[in-house]
Amino acid sequence: MNPGSALASRRIVGVALRALLGRRGGDLGRVSSGPKRAEDMRGVRFCSSRMWPALIFTLLSIQPGHGQTCTEGFAYDRRARQCIDVDECRILPDACRGDMRCVNQYGGYLCLPQGLYSQPIRPDYPGQVEQVFPDASDGYSDTALPDRPRSAEPSYPIIRTSAQCILGYALAEDGTCNDIDECETNSHHCNPTQVCINTAGGYTCSCTEGYWLIGGQCQDIDECRYGYCQQLCANVPGSYSCSCNRGFILDPEGRACRDVNECLDQPCSHSCFNTYGSFMCSCEEGFELTSDGTSCIDLDECSFSEFLCQHRCVNAPGSFSCICPPGYYVYEDGRSCEDINECDTGNNTCTTEQVCFNFQGGHTCLNPLQCPPPYIEVSDNQCMCSAENPACRDKPFTILYRHMDLSSGRIVPADIFQMQATTRYPGAFYIFQIKSGNEGREFYMRQTSNVSATLVLSRPIKGPREVVLDLEMVTINNVINFRGSSIIRLTIFVSAHPF
Repeated sequence: MNPGSALASRRIVGVALRALLGRRGGDLGRVSSGPKRAEDMRGVRFCSSRMWPALIFTLLSIQPGHGQTCTEGFAYDRRARQCIDVDECRILPDACRGDMRCVNQYGGYLCLPQGLYSQPIRPDYPGQVEQVFPDASDGYSDTALPDRPRSAEPSYPIIRTSAQCILGYALAEDGTCNDIDECETNSHHCNPTQVCINTAGGYTCSCTEGYWLIGGQCQDIDECRYGYCQQLCANVPGSYSCSCNRGFILDPEGRACRDVNECLDQPCSHSCFNTYGSFMCSCEEGFELTSDGTSCIDLDECSFSEFLCQHRCVNAPGSFSCICPPGYYVYEDGRSCEDINECDTGNNTCTTEQVCFNFQGGHTCLNPLQCPPPYIEVSDNQCMCSAENPACRDKPFTILYRHMDLSSGRIVPADIFQMQATTRYPGAFYIFQIKSGNEGREFYMRQTSNVSATLVLSRPIKGPREVVLDLEMVTINNVINFRGSSIIRLTIFVSAHPF
């Protein structure tokens, strides 16, 4: 860099610093404090966006050569090879607002109230020809800066005022200086979207709660984007509103949600269990939950299966019961039917001469044995026909009376009765057969040995029914040429039920 350029650079910096710091001529004003319009001053506005870059980068930016780049507030003169000041007051439309007047400065400009200055603002150098800066709109001048300025007058206006108070204060009648409330007098320069806050000697432009400053404008803060609410959030201008999902309630703080114990309101007809954000209903045994999730209705257990009870199922609210037909009682399991032995309990109508015979589901009273002629009674249940009696020649030698019971519909085949010879003779053999009473062919005899046989039920029998079978045992002895028979008269009481 040549000496002339360096000198010019120092002059530029010096003039700019004097214009900014106001070391001569006293305080020109005060800067408005606060985060919103820090560049505003009462009476004076420094365009810091222009001045500070000019002060910081002037020495770095002024270099010789073509295509020179100057800092903001300066323009490069190709003929003079220097960066010269730009008159912003002439080229910027509405550089100052309101009743403020624009005053060009070296590398920037000031906004001053009307009437606060007493002479034009013309930077000059004592003892030399006044330096005139070209109009940026007319091109660049061929006039070069002086090589060695000895001293420079301040580049800010000389204030002529008789006020004894500093800017931002007004002289009261008692001679004291009182703060001017710019917000109340509407003498501030806050944006219409901003809020004016008065301070001692100035004011601050700020945004109301729920807004922040973006590009000089107060814009709404979308609190919902930053998780202000625990669950549901609705943004509104300058604020927000929190709400909760179903099953939760907003706590007094207005942001968090807490679980609602719905069971306190007894929504269930039976039992209620609170869960996080909801609840569950349950029913007592024998009831089921309806589609609404809260009501309980009786469960018809009898409709589940026909085998729930052995005889008949009776539904009851929340339960069921099994009943048995007459002659039975409900067993310990609550479902099965057990026969009542009326002969043992004494709950019968038999006389003392009769014999009580119990069968499944009932009983019968057997009359005393009466043997038909020519038979004679030899015991309580046996009749005999003597061989010496000619009338007994073609008849069975003995008739033995037996009784048994049988469940209706019993599974077949089933061995139900066994008979065998009680007297054995050498050389004799025995034949077992059903002599009478098997017209429906429900039974047959199966011989199990040479002296015994078993009565087999071959077809199911439905009751109630009484069946009398004559089971014959034929004795044959070829050695002595003997043939005889004995009869067991078996009476079978078939019950009305399969149990």
